[in-house]
Amino acid sequence: MLRPAKTTLSRRHFGAISSFSLGSLAVSAFAPWRFALGGAPSITTPHVPPRIRRVIFLFMHGGPSHVDTFDYKPLLKRDDGKPLPFALPPNIDAVPKLMDGPWDFKQRGESGLWVSSLLPNMASEADSLCVIRSMHTHGQSHGQAVGMINTGSDNLVRPSIGAWISYALGSEHPDLPAHVAIGPATAHGGPRNYGAAFLPAMHQATVVGSNGKFGDGRIPYLGGSVSAERISSRFDLVKAMNERHRRASGPDTEIEGAIEAVELASRMRVAAPEIFDLERESAATQRAYGIDSKETDSFGRSCLLARRLAEAGVRFITVSSGQVWDQHGNLQSGHNKNAKATDLPIAELIRDLKRRGLWDDTLIVWGGEFGRTPVVQGTNGRDHNPQGFTVVLSGGGVKAGYAHGETDDYGYYALHDRVHMHDLHATILYQLGIDHEQLTYRYAGRDFRLTDVHGRVVHEVLA
Repeated sequence: MLRPAKTTLSRRHFGAISSFSLGSLAVSAFAPWRFALGGAPSITTPHVPPRIRRVIFLFMHGGPSHVDTFDYKPLLKRDDGKPLPFALPPNIDAVPKLMDGPWDFKQRGESGLWVSSLLPNMASEADSLCVIRSMHTHGQSHGQAVGMINTGSDNLVRPSIGAWISYALGSEHPDLPAHVAIGPATAHGGPRNYGAAFLPAMHQATVVGSNGKFGDGRIPYLGGSVSAERISSRFDLVKAMNERHRRASGPDTEIEGAIEAVELASRMRVAAPEIFDLERESAATQRAYGIDSKETDSFGRSCLLARRLAEAGVRFITVSSGQVWDQHGNLQSGHNKNAKATDLPIAELIRDLKRRGLWDDTLIVWGGEFGRTPVVQGTNGRDHNPQGFTVVLSGGGVKAGYAHGETDDYGYYALHDRVHMHDLHATILYQLGIDHEQLTYRYAGRDFRLTDVHGRVVHEVLA
């Protein structure tokens, strides 16, 4: 079991050695394992050589259809309208009749990776993508499956993957959190999906926006129309109350975590406004992300902020689309709308990370909580499919232009080289230098970990 490491650095000494300039977002001066005061990492030496320094999770909430995006099934086109030649899984509200999608698949780039016309911009980056086509997970319902992809549990309150990474590594920036969630959902677990659960409170995400919307791009408690003096007095009051509570109760990790979280929030007042200010980006960069275009503005702003946060030293950033991919009916119009909102900003994020020398040590993860059925539901819709679906990786030491695993001939079940959600989590941690079996936290008499008692690193997708 790993416990938080102690540090003898004073805040003044840390400030002197870090020499961080707020005028620059470059983090090259920071060693990959440096941490901010108040958030000492539990791992001071990596378990395995780290390949990446940060993760950007592009959460396509609702479940995009894998058989209409990255999992080409020629037999689905050939047998469109015919009966499914095997039994439906339990709890499926769908007609066992095969339904081909309206988008054409083509082999893209030099790698020949199959990508549909639904995502033309991501298709243009096919040689930068690693497609896992054999995912499977727990949870036929959104609540269960959303919990699995975000926390590794389909029915219990557990720390989010971002909280685990924050606990393990801390932030690379002394005045920013390690974990940020942009546009997270309020449904299907809501704060649980970016929360810290029994980990210290400071490891829960700092939140920007809500339900897939970027909003004003501000952190509510850091100002707005409230004066700096008023904000300072509020922080001082909360700190005094926490300190009094600590003196009265004695050593308490929950109180310590709350104190650390408030101290970090106070320090963020200086660093965050500059980093969160997208107007510091050139007009050309903003246009490339789709900002000021009606369809792409919100998600484009979210992706651009994710790049700025990654560049500044934030370890784990979630960008949520909002729960928009859940097309039980009208698949074509719904998926077209969602793709138009997200496809361009995602492709530009990949290109921008490459230009800035960040792609090789950043892992992008694209995916929803599950996929969709290859059979019809309602009016040309698809039901939930946790039995087989796709997650796409990019950057971060994974194979580029590569497809791993297979579903059956129609895309219903993960069949070959299956990858469970616990395996995906284990692989993400591994790329960060963390052994998922060694990253544990003792709570209620048990040593917990993100992958519970499961999971294996999927070395086959690693470069």
